[in-house]
Amino acid sequence: MPDLLTAEALVSQGGLSPLEAEELALQINARSSQPARECWPTVSRELLRPDLPPAVHACVHRFVFRDWPAEHGPAPAWFPGEAVAQGTNIARLLDELRLDSYPQLYGWSITRRAEFWDTMIRRLGIRFRTPYSQVLDPQSSPQHPRWLVGARLNIADSCFLAPPDATAIRFSKPDGSIGEWTFGQLEELTDRVAGGLQQIRLAPGDAVAIDMPMTAESVAIYLGIVRAGCVALSIADSFAPSEIATRLRIGDAKAIFTQDYVHWGGKRLPLYERVCAAQAPRAVVLAGEAVGPLGLRPGDVAWHDFLDDALRAASVERAPSDHTNYLFSSGTTGEPKTIPLSHVSPIKCAVDGFVHQDIQPRDVVAWPTNLGWMMGPWLIYASLVNRATIALFHDAPTGRPFGQFVQDARVTMLGVVPSLVGKWKSSGCMAALDWSAIRCYSSTGECSSADDMLWLMARAGYKPVIEYCGGTELAGGYAAGTLVQPQVPAAFSTPTLGTELVILDEQGRPTENGELYLVPPAIGMSSELIHRDHDEVYYAGTPLDPQGQPLRRHGDQVEALPGGYYRAHGRTDDTMNLGGIKVSSAEIERVLSSLPGLRETAAVAMAPPGGGPSRLVIFAVLEVAGQFGPAGLRPRLQEIIRRDLNPLFHVHDVVVVDHLPRTSSNKIMRRALRAKYKE
Repeated sequence: MPDLLTAEALVSQGGLSPLEAEELALQINARSSQPARECWPTVSRELLRPDLPPAVHACVHRFVFRDWPAEHGPAPAWFPGEAVAQGTNIARLLDELRLDSYPQLYGWSITRRAEFWDTMIRRLGIRFRTPYSQVLDPQSSPQHPRWLVGARLNIADSCFLAPPDATAIRFSKPDGSIGEWTFGQLEELTDRVAGGLQQIRLAPGDAVAIDMPMTAESVAIYLGIVRAGCVALSIADSFAPSEIATRLRIGDAKAIFTQDYVHWGGKRLPLYERVCAAQAPRAVVLAGEAVGPLGLRPGDVAWHDFLDDALRAASVERAPSDHTNYLFSSGTTGEPKTIPLSHVSPIKCAVDGFVHQDIQPRDVVAWPTNLGWMMGPWLIYASLVNRATIALFHDAPTGRPFGQFVQDARVTMLGVVPSLVGKWKSSGCMAALDWSAIRCYSSTGECSSADDMLWLMARAGYKPVIEYCGGTELAGGYAAGTLVQPQVPAAFSTPTLGTELVILDEQGRPTENGELYLVPPAIGMSSELIHRDHDEVYYAGTPLDPQGQPLRRHGDQVEALPGGYYRAHGRTDDTMNLGGIKVSSAEIERVLSSLPGLRETAAVAMAPPGGGPSRLVIFAVLEVAGQFGPAGLRPRLQEIIRRDLNPLFHVHDVVVVDHLPRTSSNKIMRRALRAKYKE
């Protein structure tokens, strides 16, 4: 690349007018003699306005980093200034531990694991009824660690450490105004939910389902279930009745909280009707709209009637290993894995939020999600345990009303799914909004596009995106970023603190680009599944670590980059992430088998050419050749997925083939299908 940025480049690559391009090129060239690390913060902050075309930002970034040494890794788009770095939770942790650098902190966190988790538990102020005698039982195995030996607690108690008059939840109302609940108000409703569950004679350990959007009430319901000693059984409000029924059956739910209707993206969705079709147990039904009677089944009760009979109840103390939540994650057999969170698991959520997203008491944390996915509970614990405010939007986050809410609620940490960012960028719906309150973003659920993340950073005057990758079975992440390290768009700058990972090839040898394995133990890692063999799923046949212990399988393909960075390349098994939701190929293929004339299908995830979120491609074998063309088949398959699985999963393409390639053991060769599609 030349030593000077030309106006012609900004016109051809960025789409600027010649006059705008000439002026911008002059300003950038006046600073171009500086090293990139000094030049970029000034250029990005002072010259790259958010309203400039996305391609301009990418063009200028490439120019500024034209001489960036390859051994330093991919070019960052954010550097931590001294004032920012010194104000972080990590900086305070380094001072407390008398460590000099983040690499020292990370090394300490994995070589002295029990000491690390003990330090973090004390730093967060986790409440105990009976303190633990040891943070980790040294006699327990890494695959089945025994945490917080001898302790008694209820983890929901640690969500109310902030002053009662501090703001716990900031939420949008349908008229566009913003409401607030204090920690005191949230705790009062939480305790009334716990009392109501005791009133209807639910006992500690009973599973209580939640099939609701993410609202202030659903946060109180979730915490009330946990505080009563029961287990929250999480169901996403987008699921079809058959999927709701499967989860209720697996978790043996005794009751369910739901809502009459959900208004989402201009649509009125009958949530209670779906719950009834799933033959759910007795339901407590909230009114999502204030018109007409609810028309409940015999035995079901309206929310206000449930509360009328409820007195505030004290939280029920539990053992650390007792369950708090059943979350569902796709396996490869067609039936979801049921992963229990314990009273220890949420500590992982809170610690990751503390050290990686740098959540502090005055922060306002927004992350469009649902209690049916791991990030719903994560948002609750990572925000409230850290004494921050949760920001909840009442509708789909795909358009400008959500961006207006981010502005008006003064959100300081905005979580995203990469495909959502792509929609914002392509539609231009977030133009001219003031997101200057944002300190950082965080992205999870899918592989990111570097160009999309660069565009997102520009919305708030170039604030970092903390890439965050993990899983339900980890209660958090295994790779992330920090506010004390330079951040590269669509890349991770570190394994999460307390987590050790290795990347191996198909022969089990270390490699720079291969399958990721984790070195147990760490708080948050699951050690059991409901109705499944946990060791078979995560440890059977895995390589051994230097101490002779099996590594933990996770199923992601990860690349180690120069400079200490990592990049995720999707799944190595038959699961995929679509719109931030993990789903197995088997689940998709099972529902598609109902279409007459279809002999068999194979669902595969394809990364777009420039990287970013996976796209769902269906390979189809027909009973009669020529019965359907791809154009006619795609809407039929899309409707089945929408009706019987999840309307959030979109079919990108359909390929009709004569047969599916299979191994000698009759397994579909998805790698061959991906290669065929690329051709």
